[in-house]
Amino acid sequence: MSEISEEKNEEAKETQYTVREFFEIVPPNKTAYVIDMRDNKTSYPGSEAINLPEILLYCDHDSCKGERLFKNTNNPTVYEDRFANVYFIYKCKNCGVTTKTYSVMAKFYLNQPSGVMFKYGEYPQFGPPTPAKVVRILDSEKDYYFKGRQSENQGLGIAALAYYRRVVENQKNKIFDEIIRTIKKINPGDSVLIAELEAAKKENQFSKSVESIKHAIPQILLIDGHNPLTLLHSALSEGLHAKTDEECLEIATSIRVVLTEMVERMSNALKDTVELKNALSKIINK
Repeated sequence: MSEISEEKNEEAKETQYTVREFFEIVPPNKTAYVIDMRDNKTSYPGSEAINLPEILLYCDHDSCKGERLFKNTNNPTVYEDRFANVYFIYKCKNCGVTTKTYSVMAKFYLNQPSGVMFKYGEYPQFGPPTPAKVVRILDSEKDYYFKGRQSENQGLGIAALAYYRRVVENQKNKIFDEIIRTIKKINPGDSVLIAELEAAKKENQFSKSVESIKHAIPQILLIDGHNPLTLLHSALSEGLHAKTDEECLEIATSIRVVLTEMVERMSNALKDTVELKNALSKIINK
């Protein structure tokens, strides 16, 4: 691709982004109208210096493991009123090791601080990292989960939803096992709920498993007051063939977010239980 159609160009202007937003939140295969592309510290018209602010990204280096500021390490040439294919390379300011590379097509608008940018792709891939705890639950389905992530990043909603649906349906027993294990740790006296979950796990379909649960799960596992299993069931019940690609993309993203948050809450609940027991043990021993 060496040019962007006028239709795409006008479509890009409908939503305005800053350079920082373009790198942080715009997914690959998307055209963006960028309002502050030109570096105001240089003179224009005719200037080819692009504004490259620091951006906030997740860094998985052992010394970071969280969001950190990244600084640009190269300054490719971008022209007025004609596109250039360029790479932008950012490096974590904290560890000085992790890098993020963007493949972009860009141009300035004539005599303006703005321009248009198209993101071919980025490495590591776009989107928040997948917690190791989620990967552990996914087990044999993790490859399909990552294919779902890739489809989601590329805006392929039907494909993403199909992959995520397969993952949840096929890993139903593993998901229920983790919930049962968590409840046995944080609320071992709730034998009725545990029995319901054990029975639900034996259902062949995820939807039937969730529908068979009558008792409320512990407050600590609720997401904004809602049962995460019910939220997943609701998303998975949406008809794949009756939805547009955009609608499927929204549902697919919701499934990923809820699944990730549910696993995080189970992990935090177990962590809190262990810390509390350790604290009580120390106080009692003293």
